[in-house]
Amino acid sequence: MQDKHVFSVIPQNSLMLRFSLVFVLTVLAAFTPQKLVKVKINEEITVMLPEDLKPMTEDDLVQRFPSVRAPLGAFTDQNRQADFSVSLSATQWPDGDLKVASQFFKSGITNLYDKVYFISEGTQEIHGKTYIFFEFESRVNGTKGKLGEQEPVVKYSFVQYLVEPKRTLVFSFSCVKPVMPQWQKQAHALMKSLRVK
Repeated sequence: MQDKHVFSVIPQNSLMLRFSLVFVLTVLAAFTPQKLVKVKINEEITVMLPEDLKPMTEDDLVQRFPSVRAPLGAFTDQNRQADFSVSLSATQWPDGDLKVASQFFKSGITNLYDKVYFISEGTQEIHGKTYIFFEFESRVNGTKGKLGEQEPVVKYSFVQYLVEPKRTLVFSFSCVKPVMPQWQKQAHALMKSLRVK
């Protein structure tokens, strides 16, 4: 009787071990960086994007960009949890004063959300051009009484601005907080891959 009990426990433990191993491998696979592929936004802009990011549908564009000015390019993942977009800002900086522009953009970011935690910020040179960047976590509080909007929305974002005499380009990556670990390195990689003529 005792032997039967011992032998019946071994397969269960083995099964649990296999299940645990499969679970760990699945989790690790989810955090494995995706292959980056070259994407042409227009004649002047190219970027290396993770394979999982595909062009947004018309419905996605209407929902995420309700303004009159459509983005030059916008992409999302299959679950619509991570987005990347390129847009032309209405604000121009003819004098090219990056310090003043940086303060202006940072103020704009903090005014968009209920709470903002800046992870990093500054300027970086990419393929001969200087970009202003902000990496941050944001929170928009839920609205009591509004069905489906009662919970706060917490996101991770990496935004870069290219300030030129006649235009300002905005490159924006964002994702919901739960998937931040699998996208943060990808966000850095795609931003550093930007090429603008």
